[in-house]
This record gives sequence, C-alpha cells and structure tokens, in this order.
Amino acid sequence: MKNILSNSKLTITVLTENVAGGRFGAEHGLSYLIEHDNQKILFDTGHSDLFIRNAKMLGYNLDSDVDTVVLSHGHWDHGDGLQHISGKTLVTHPSSFIKRYRKTDHSYIGLSLKKEELERRFNLIVSKEPYRISDRIIFLGEITRINDFESQTTTFVVESGTPDFVPDDSAIAIKIGGELVVVTGCSHSGICNIVEYAMEVSGIRKVKAVVGGFHLKHNNLQTKKTIEYLRSLNIEHVHPSHCTELPAMAAFYDEFNIEQLKTGRVFTF
Repeated sequence: MKNILSNSKLTITVLTENVAGGRFGAEHGLSYLIEHDNQKILFDTGHSDLFIRNAKMLGYNLDSDVDTVVLSHGHWDHGDGLQHISGKTLVTHPSSFIKRYRKTDHSYIGLSLKKEELERRFNLIVSKEPYRISDRIIFLGEITRINDFESQTTTFVVESGTPDFVPDDSAIAIKIGGELVVVTGCSHSGICNIVEYAMEVSGIRKVKAVVGGFHLKHNNLQTKKTIEYLRSLNIEHVHPSHCTELPAMAAFYDEFNIEQLKTGRVFTF
C-alpha cells in the first residue's frame, strides 16, 4: 500500500493507454490514477480490466485505494472498465449514458452498462456544472465551446441519427501551487475550450500542464491553432495521448519536444 501524498504533490500514473510501456499492457483506451489533496482518484477506466492489472503491477489495490472515479465521457474505450469495479463514488456528466454510434457503420460506441446498472454499482453523481471533488480538484462538467476551430464536426450520431457532438465530454482541473494541471480524456469539446474553461472555473490563469487525449487526427488548421493557443499560455508540460494520431502528434513533437505517453508512466508535479 502506498503512502497518502501530501497536498503539495500531484502524481498522475498512466494505467491504460494505446501504447505499452515496458512490462505493462496496452489497449485502445485511457485510464489515469490521480493522487493529490490526500486523495486517489481514478480518471476513466479504459474498456477492460487492464487498468486494474497494470495498477497491481505498480503496487496499487484500486478496491481499497480509490474512493472516487471520474468518467470523462460516455464512450466504451473510457468507461467499459466500470464493469470491473463497484462501491465507489462515480462522477460524470448526465449525458454520458446516451446511446451513440459511428456514422460510418452504425457500430455502437457508448457504455455497455446502462445508467440504472451504474446507479446500483456506484454512488452516482451527475453534473453539468463544475463539481468540486475537493478544494483543489474540480470536475469541469459541461465545457463551454467558444472556439470556431474546435468541435465543428463529428463522426458520431445518437440513436435517432442526430449528430452527436459529445456534450458530456469533460475534464479535471487540479490546483497546485497557484497553477493548474488539466487532465482530459478525449477532448471532443476541444482541448483549447477545455483549458479556457478550466481557467475560468478555477480563477487561475497559469497552466502548468495538460495531459490526456486531444482528439486531433491531422496536422491541419485545428492542430496548428491548438499548438498556437497552448504555446501562447507558456505551458511547461504538454502531453497529448490516446486519440491524438500520428500526424498531429508529430506536430506537437516539433513544437514541444514531447515524449509518447505509455502505460506505466508516472508524472509528478
């Protein structure tokens, strides 16, 4: 069992990612363990029990170590791992439970567990508004979308065939030493929109780090404007992962000299 961390320290451990690190397994999905403010929070769960197995290899017992789970949005690769845990507080947006599909082949991409099942398994908290998990950790709720270069198109639809812009897509803002660390799952709402909203909600304009999926596929105008925005904030640590594909990742490498995020990676801020 690991010692509880002091309030001044933030650790983010990559439990599930698309790329394997060392002896740790990988899958298409995302799950991070966040340790801060005398708490251990599970952010997303990937789509299998891999996050549990990788956590055990790192010396964690998620059954006893974690009380709170945050689901960034209701896609299978971020939330189907919820089938393998229970008895915890689960925080997410109320639209995380809608039925959603790919436009191309109408394959289902929503959660396997229905809302009623999740209510039985967890103490479920749903919120469109920012929700304070602790004094320094904020679930952002529904992200205000202000940029004209983000969240303009979607490859998803809901059951009726209406375009699904993933309104439930959210993130976490963590206050540390007068700065912010923003942790995101997929950034369907736009990573710049997320960072801007995190600063608005927290009242802190200095962003130290941004970690998670950026949902950028090409080195196109959106990627270029995203890099320009993040560079303008003088962010010290930029770590795109998961749904950020190679052309966009290469652009971030050229600008920020990033390292590829792999399972087992530990960040300490």
